[in-house]
Amino acid sequence: MLTIKGPASRYCDGRNRRSFLKIGALSFGSGGLTLADLYRAEAANATDRKHKSVINIFLAGGPPHQDMWEIKTDAPSEIRGEFRPINTNVPGIQICEVFPKLASMMDKAAVIRSVVGCRGGHDAIQCLTGWDNGSLRSLGGRPSIGSAAAKLYGPVDPAVPPFVGLAAPTRHVPWSDAGQAGFLGSAFSPFKPDGPGMKNMTLQGITLDRLADRRALLAELDGMRRDIDIHGTMEGMDAFGQRALDVLTSSKLVDALDLSQEDPRTIEMYGDGKPYKYQYDGAPTCNEQLLIARRLVEAGVRVVSLSYGRWDSHGKNFDLVRDHGGKLDQCLSALITDLDQRGMLDDVVIAVWGEFGRTPKINPQAGRDHWTKVSCAYLAGGGLNTGQAIGATNRMGEEATERPVDMQEIVATLYHSLGIDTQTTTIADPTGRPQFLVDKDPIAELVG
Repeated sequence: MLTIKGPASRYCDGRNRRSFLKIGALSFGSGGLTLADLYRAEAANATDRKHKSVINIFLAGGPPHQDMWEIKTDAPSEIRGEFRPINTNVPGIQICEVFPKLASMMDKAAVIRSVVGCRGGHDAIQCLTGWDNGSLRSLGGRPSIGSAAAKLYGPVDPAVPPFVGLAAPTRHVPWSDAGQAGFLGSAFSPFKPDGPGMKNMTLQGITLDRLADRRALLAELDGMRRDIDIHGTMEGMDAFGQRALDVLTSSKLVDALDLSQEDPRTIEMYGDGKPYKYQYDGAPTCNEQLLIARRLVEAGVRVVSLSYGRWDSHGKNFDLVRDHGGKLDQCLSALITDLDQRGMLDDVVIAVWGEFGRTPKINPQAGRDHWTKVSCAYLAGGGLNTGQAIGATNRMGEEATERPVDMQEIVATLYHSLGIDTQTTTIADPTGRPQFLVDKDPIAELVG
């Protein structure tokens, strides 16, 4: 196993770690496969397409739909809650007062107020695949959006993984799921820069600078006993091994993960999301992950998934939304602005959503409990028809009364923004049977 020390990077837990890459057992899933294995699996599927990306932001725990994008001002006090709606820059659309920055750029986004099809599990699988965890379980399960994109397109750049999961470990493990490869196998699992492989990040005498000299790299591979071709160190390796070394000798991925290279004014625009409150067994409100996500897609990553905050508000719902919502307002508006200023917004679709909604009635702990009948979502960029509020719920926020939008329609829309036609595209499962990515079509109002 080889691990390489890189430049120091700052992560949302406040500890300084070093960016790393590993050739022996790189942190792709739990299978311990090498980069060479990954590239062999992807080689037949790589295509020369324009680089489109998805940033999938999971609001773990179930965000309260009626306290975010559709405030119920006409509902009784035990339903209505504490928030007031504010106008956006799109006439006729109002959202919660905790999102003033997002309100000022509503023309660049769409809110979906009538998400249906939530199965009720406290996990991210439907937001990552469109399916519940029982679908094709005997074959390994359904692949996530990032895994499917890696299979269909391969990497944009040999030195950059096509799928990256930034979700930091959480005590409730399903909330830190970055997306599984399902029946595609571990070769298409997300690269996790905060994964188990980061526990060992040293190699005697080797730094990223020295990796530019491939002869030095091969000479100091830990434990390797093999002859090196006297005509050139790379001639003894196959093409896939060379691609693995391309990652190790390139600074692209390491640089993308290193916020010390970012303009301090940009870092300030995103904020850090601290202090972390209401985290408990969930994810922190790590604003910096959204900035890292931008840097990753800019470097060539096709799909980035992350988990932001813990929205399971059985108690103190309104305090939690003020805290999490205000921080999300800062970093999400910064991400949209950042992408727009770089000319990337039409090529990057951002999805912000959770596994289900919250009960209309406020409980005695000033909280809202689980509610699977309706939820919400926020989409921005991706060349979509933005500046819309799609769907509506009844006066109490109990169920969708206008334009129910199935969770699979949202996933299909993300695929559409990647350039993948879900009506015609299939991937063969291990039995050789072609499987469609989802059963639903993209949201017509956004892609028509």
